Amino acid sequence: MNRPGQPPDGPPDNPGDGPSGDDDYGYVFDDSFVRAAPIQEFSASERTATEHAPAVRDRPPPAAGRTGPRLTRQVLILAALLTVAFLVAVYLGVSPPGQTQAGPPPRPARMSLVPLVPPQAVRPTDPDRPFDATPAAQYATGAAGINLPGAHATAHFDEAQVIAALSTAKEYLVHSSLSPEVLAGREERSVRLLVDPAQADQFDAALRRPAADGLHAATGWLVRLDPRHAVLAGPDIRVQGVLEYTETGPGTLEVTTDHTFVYAVRPAADPGSEPSLLVVRRALRLSFDRDALRARQLELLSSRTQAGPLPCGEPAAAHLRPLLAGQKPPAGRPPATDPYAREGGGAVCGTLAEPRPLGNGGTGRRADASA
Repeated sequence: MNRPGQPPDGPPDNPGDGPSGDDDYGYVFDDSFVRAAPIQEFSASERTATEHAPAVRDRPPPAAGRTGPRLTRQVLILAALLTVAFLVAVYLGVSPPGQTQAGPPPRPARMSLVPLVPPQAVRPTDPDRPFDATPAAQYATGAAGINLPGAHATAHFDEAQVIAALSTAKEYLVHSSLSPEVLAGREERSVRLLVDPAQADQFDAALRRPAADGLHAATGWLVRLDPRHAVLAGPDIRVQGVLEYTETGPGTLEVTTDHTFVYAVRPAADPGSEPSLLVVRRALRLSFDRDALRARQLELLSSRTQAGPLPCGEPAAAHLRPLLAGQKPPAGRPPATDPYAREGGGAVCGTLAEPRPLGNGGTGRRADASA
């Protein structure tokens, strides 16, 4: 460290070279000393310009010392901001928020519903044991009736991926066919979350503006009662059916489901009335690619529903309005179906058979219905 009064570059090599050998004359005021001086004397012209001007003024620090570190910090900050901006641009280009990546146009789900008309007035059932004396007495209750088959790897999908497809298919059936909130028409979000985003518009249109056009029936996506007409008479729902899977291409798994759901229902306006049974058979084709498997979502390819007892010819795209205990189907022939009509799904009906006695083959997995 230099002593006070020493030049910044240190003392000269020969300090005693002054006129008298005195140390006071041994220091040379070289350029480095002048540049480092903290004060600077005014010139003669500057002193005469102002009568009472001070003899000296403060000297600003050297430019290099003032701007060098600051410029370095600014360069680093600018580089960091540019890096962040580049990464954000890459992210937005790969995955724009709120949008799905461009891909092939979605395949619309195809759906049909066949009302099953009873041959006579609907029979009431026991309020405490509504499924007795019907094949549904030996069906499992709720989700326990949706059993998964043994899963094995396919040519392009491992066992875990097959299990994921089957599990998602079961979850869809549970939410769309067994949820009390969905059945009552109060909720459908749990079903929509399982639908591939590419089909979200079709799903939303079917729920908001149902139509019997083979594409936009709400009852093709889920089971829903008209809450002004009928409600569940009890929490138990009986289920029987099968799931199967197959690989339809190097990147696609397809799961087919065929299940019969039996509900005990009663009039919405009369809680004390006798219940009756509503039988709904749903056959679905569900498709999964690898992205859908990771997201736990599915693409609905087709939905075929048979439900009864229902009157023939009444709209069933928005809700199911079953015939209840003691009610008879309307007299007369069903309305004619126009095969050339582009609007509407027609009035194609089947016949709901009487329940078989348990001792006569009542353990079959399907409801006794023919179309």
